[in-house]
Amino acid sequence: MSIKLTDVFFTYMSGTPFERKALNGVSLTIEKGEIVAIIGHTGSGKSTLVQHLNGLLQPSQGQVSIDGVNLAGNGSAALKVRGQVGMVFQYPEHQIFAETVYEDIAFGPRNLGFTEAEVDKQVRDAMAFVGLAFDSFSQRSPFQLSGGQMRRVAIAGVVAMNPAYLVLDEPSAGLDPRSRNAVFKEIMALHRSRGIAIVLVTHSMEEAVKYADRLLVISKGRVLFDDQPNAIFTQHQAELLEVGMDEPQVYKLSSLLRRQGLQLPEGIKDADELVKKIKQAKGWR
Repeated sequence: MSIKLTDVFFTYMSGTPFERKALNGVSLTIEKGEIVAIIGHTGSGKSTLVQHLNGLLQPSQGQVSIDGVNLAGNGSAALKVRGQVGMVFQYPEHQIFAETVYEDIAFGPRNLGFTEAEVDKQVRDAMAFVGLAFDSFSQRSPFQLSGGQMRRVAIAGVVAMNPAYLVLDEPSAGLDPRSRNAVFKEIMALHRSRGIAIVLVTHSMEEAVKYADRLLVISKGRVLFDDQPNAIFTQHQAELLEVGMDEPQVYKLSSLLRRQGLQLPEGIKDADELVKKIKQAKGWR
């Protein structure tokens, strides 16, 4: 199974004085099981792009398909494949609406036609997966939770529908470091346990290089680069700076230490790995 975009264009408010082209001939394929990060400056087209992945937006021109089924179709096949793509928006309070955590998570499975017994199992499993104790949280109002807990409820609501793809638009926005790490720990556990594809929109170069095995750089509605994060950050530094992007801080520090004579490998992904490699290079235990 794969999501395929073929020469996709999208224009907001077409034919009005406020017309704005957001996507400009995007063609790409996202395979099941991939972890793809999408980066780009504000207004580059990132969020517009991912809203095409499950049919929330329809192309002004071009086609988006899942396993060969055009998402623009009105039949049951199109409806079914759209349900394979779950989306968690940047601000979960815009996605959460029910009186209790249980009812919010149950909404998706119910709309997919699950029986009440199946709905209950999906809710319990999803809550356990994101680290929310059923007895403690199921009957609480989601609007009384912390930002990190609300993010978990939003993810659980999508997980409960068993999607093949999970799209996350800035999942760490507004979270403190502890909550951010907890959310990503759950996302990566979901990827490992179910083989679900993760599409991550982020402004953080550190998140992109740490978690993704493929990176899309979007600029002016086009895919500027599509490659492994290490290849992009090491081979296209000048081009990234031109479009308002920069390499991760861990890359900058690693490069500085190498110039000063420390034998460090390329492609170090995060601060913990860098500390480990520095200790090895220095012969420290």
